[in-house]
Amino acid sequence: MFKIVSRLFLLNLILFIFSCAAPRVEVPVYESADVRDILSARSGISAIDADFSITFEKDDAEMKGDGVLNILKNGDLNLRVYSFGFLAFELVSEKGVVNSKPPIDRRKSTILTQGLRDCLFWWDMKDFELIENSDSFLLENFSRKLWVDRKTMLPLRQTVSLEDGLKLDIHYDNPEKSQDIWWYPSKIRIELSHYAVTLRIRNIAFAS
Repeated sequence: MFKIVSRLFLLNLILFIFSCAAPRVEVPVYESADVRDILSARSGISAIDADFSITFEKDDAEMKGDGVLNILKNGDLNLRVYSFGFLAFELVSEKGVVNSKPPIDRRKSTILTQGLRDCLFWWDMKDFELIENSDSFLLENFSRKLWVDRKTMLPLRQTVSLEDGLKLDIHYDNPEKSQDIWWYPSKIRIELSHYAVTLRIRNIAFAS
């Protein structure tokens, strides 16, 4: 009798837990929409604030931390990275002038300035050619290639050609919905040469 009561109690507890869990919101499907209209709808966004876990990788070494970012559409940004609650790194970019503490090399600076700007403002592309594939759209101009999922209209991958002949390679995953109306990829990986940075976004806000 005790075993039966215990099993019933456990079953009721499990059902209670699942009933209290917040239902997951499914990513909207936009199969019949024009990708140009989707990009245009985001064109009024001028600033993004985000906090995230961040992993820096170089060859076989990696460093983890927690990042806080404010970035403008023109590329101006303020990035702070904390480790165990203490400020470990800060980078400010304003009108193309980059300052960081501690100083970093050019490759890492490129990832944390142009890389962050282009990966977060992924829809901000001009004069692109549109190529339709079975499961994605490819938007391509003289310096960027952007693959957008046909169903969700969210980015899948992006490459950015740099002046020195190298390329930023950006991968997107895990769509989530922000506190406002916008969906966004919550996991972003930016690669350049033997460097890589992975963001796992916890909170993000878009401002006009």
